[in-house]
Amino acid sequence: MADFALLQRLCSLRGISGREDEVRKAILQEIPSGCNVSVDPLGSVIVEKTGRNRPARKLMICAHMDEVGLIVTSVTEGGLLRFTTVGGIDEKVLAGIRVEIGDGAVPGVIAVKPIHLCEKDEAGKPVPLDSLLIDIGAANREEAEAVVRPGDAVTFVTRFDAEGTVLRGKALDDRAGCAMMIEMLRSELEYDTTFVFNVQEEIGLRGSRASAFTVAPDAAIVLESTTAGDLAGVPAEKRVCSVGGGAVVSFMDRATIYDREFYELAFRTAEECGAAVQPKLAVAGGNDAGAIHASRGGVRTLAVSLPCRYLHAPAGMIAKADYESALRLTMALAEKIAGGAG
Repeated sequence: MADFALLQRLCSLRGISGREDEVRKAILQEIPSGCNVSVDPLGSVIVEKTGRNRPARKLMICAHMDEVGLIVTSVTEGGLLRFTTVGGIDEKVLAGIRVEIGDGAVPGVIAVKPIHLCEKDEAGKPVPLDSLLIDIGAANREEAEAVVRPGDAVTFVTRFDAEGTVLRGKALDDRAGCAMMIEMLRSELEYDTTFVFNVQEEIGLRGSRASAFTVAPDAAIVLESTTAGDLAGVPAEKRVCSVGGGAVVSFMDRATIYDREFYELAFRTAEECGAAVQPKLAVAGGNDAGAIHASRGGVRTLAVSLPCRYLHAPAGMIAKADYESALRLTMALAEKIAGGAG
């Protein structure tokens, strides 16, 4: 049975790219005793767990700790905060949402002109990012600068919901992958395996570029969340993958052409272990595999993802059954790949 309470704890934490401290602290507390744990200079957590046997291949399994968010760039005379995005966020999801700013989690709202004050040519159109501001209720710049400053991280305020067959919350990309790795670390492993909780994926795969160089694996499995397009108004040929359709295995994205033998092994393994699986039916996006597969002399790499609706928005949605399938598949694949299959 998957530990969704663990996932809820991780998703509740604040950790945009470059500000993963709170998430890292919580993950370090969850790692079972007996593992060899280190934190690299960028802040990624590297965990070596001993299995029952030495592996035929050195395997690295990884997920990223960081989430998309915002960062304060300046304060206006009127006490409003200018900001920019950290990671890929569509500005149309931002207007009017609740946020928290800085170490003190100062509450704020992303300001938008009320619709009844909009001109005809403004109504119904997304507000450009450089026109959005954060309102913390300050009367002026001095009052605002008493509690926030440029460089402060801004995170979405979203209630985690586990009712029914789905999970809803912020940072499912990629705290779900982090939770799966913690669950694997709690279990008995057949082979020695290295697990890496990477930083700064959302701004250019920076943590994984460094950690892959340090670990120097022969093979890697990247755990991720990927865009599910099974939404009203999206043509069937553009749905890419579906929530409830099982774990997602990619053959190619904008950063990686995945190892063909591992890709085929994933589908055979899913059938053997009873995990639902689906291919990602588009060449789009990217993840830490883009940096890992080209590290040192090259690393054979596979991505196992969760289909997630509303990726990089204040709240995403995944299916409980997909999480369980992805965890079951990854555990089986890890044993096969570390053991020399594929």
